[in-house]
Amino acid sequence: MLKQYLSQKLQQKLSPQQIQMMKLLQVPTLELEQRIKEEIEENPALEEGEESEEEDMAINEQTDGDEGTETSNEEFDLSDYFQDDDTPDYRLSANNHSADDETRETPLAVGSTFQDAMHTQLSLRQVDERTEQLAEHLIGNLDEDGYLRRELSQIENDLAFTANIFTDQEELAKVLKHVQSLDPPGVGARDLRECLLLQLERMPNAVDVLTAKAIVDKHFEAFTKKHYERIMDRLEIDEEALKDAIEVIVRLNPKPGNTGRDSARSAQVIVPDFIVNAVDGQLELSLNGRNAPELRVSRQYRDMIKEYQRNKKDKDAKDALVFIKQKLDSAKWFIDAIKQRQNTLLITMEAILDHQREFFLTGDDTKMKPMILKDIAEMVGMDISTVSRVANSKYVQTDHGTYLLKFFFSESLTTDSGEEVSTREVKKILEEAIQAEDKQTPLTDDELTKLLRGKGYNIARRTVAKYREQLHMPVARLRKEL
Repeated sequence: MLKQYLSQKLQQKLSPQQIQMMKLLQVPTLELEQRIKEEIEENPALEEGEESEEEDMAINEQTDGDEGTETSNEEFDLSDYFQDDDTPDYRLSANNHSADDETRETPLAVGSTFQDAMHTQLSLRQVDERTEQLAEHLIGNLDEDGYLRRELSQIENDLAFTANIFTDQEELAKVLKHVQSLDPPGVGARDLRECLLLQLERMPNAVDVLTAKAIVDKHFEAFTKKHYERIMDRLEIDEEALKDAIEVIVRLNPKPGNTGRDSARSAQVIVPDFIVNAVDGQLELSLNGRNAPELRVSRQYRDMIKEYQRNKKDKDAKDALVFIKQKLDSAKWFIDAIKQRQNTLLITMEAILDHQREFFLTGDDTKMKPMILKDIAEMVGMDISTVSRVANSKYVQTDHGTYLLKFFFSESLTTDSGEEVSTREVKKILEEAIQAEDKQTPLTDDELTKLLRGKGYNIARRTVAKYREQLHMPVARLRKEL
């Protein structure tokens, strides 16, 4: 049985403007520039340039006094702005180019991959058609590092199903030898050990190279675990000979497919959102100028609104007038959102600056104070999610370098004296201790724990191991050097 009834309930929803504001707050400077360009392209009522106070007040009066445009019974005439029958269509375009004109275009520079170079080399080899066809397929299966990660049995099946070529693993292994003989040395290897051996086989047979071959071929596992004493005993060599062999091995390329790729790759450009300068013991904060673009509402659209307020006759202009008002409101909101973004960024950064004042003055990581998102949110009176969006992908330029805002946030650790210190301070001391250790007898995690406790930091061994891993430093055994 159907019934009708009334009920009241409280529901909180985010408006589209609030959602857009959160997105604007989160994007870094470079993305903000792109976002502004897109908005200018989509909204003809928005343009670059500084808005004067008189113009701002005028547009407020025009849009605020124009409420109820859609429901008004009066109609308005703007036909002069949208119709121009005196202008013939042929005047709107012109073709001043001859068919004999030469079109000059800027060529695009496209780099070649190592697979392209291998295909070229293969075409110059004197091999039969079947071998070349199989080799081409093997080259196509190499990953970006130059390794053949797939099993030969899988490639055998691929050839049968996709190219109708029937072969076996023995024939593929012979063809793989041809591929491995191509440049760069080491391509076509199935693991790191084979990659290093392929490179060593192309080097002249000096004593250190022969020793390096023996280490990689027969004692690779012991070498990766840095069991140097075991290697010297089994190969019957002294420490000096082992050092020479290791020097040869470390010069080899573990990723031959990446040869030349790093130089061709464009470097990532970091544009700081904030600039902090220390002047006579005082910190000066400024917002990057790219975060404060000069935007204004189009003069042409303001004039059209004025005409709309004077002329109230033409019924056909109603939809156009509604469109104009929507675009004016959207442009006005976008400008206000950009200003609100600037204000929120500055307020949040000022709070971080006050909290980490000693670090910004000295650049010393040990001066870093423990700070979490909640601390800054309470200082500025904002929600934690807002502070998180501000800290996301934002950079600050200081006298001591450029840092990601997330760098300044860290948990706290209590010392023996009861003082709370930043975990970043503990990591800095841990890093300095590892860098200063004797590499022949590196410090274990237990010894590092005792060292930190001796400095007054109440810390557990598992925490030391976690911090060491976060610093991308291996265990003591793998830090050992001769």
